[in-house]
Amino acid sequence: MDPHALAEARSLALHRAVWVRIEAQPELICGVRARLRAWRADESKPQPYVEAWLRLLDGPRDALHAALVGTDEAARALRQATPFAGIVDAKERWRIWAQVRERGAESV
Repeated sequence: MDPHALAEARSLALHRAVWVRIEAQPELICGVRARLRAWRADESKPQPYVEAWLRLLDGPRDALHAALVGTDEAARALRQATPFAGIVDAKERWRIWAQVRERGAESV
């Protein structure tokens, strides 16, 4: 599998898992907001992405869902600067990576 396609498939699968976690535990959003505010303050991430994620967190849930699991260019770009690290634990992350590798990018 093309390494770029594999990376994109992994990102999409991980963000699908993030969405499931957020739906089950909405309080996780507080930590994500805190991370984004820190990124805004120290300018360690591209600010347009920081601001876009903050707007999504404050907006309608369907827009956040679309950014997390969408396949359009805007969603793919946003996921490159994801503030959701740590929501999916290492064991689940490795399981997802293995599934993506086994199935291939097309089936994710």
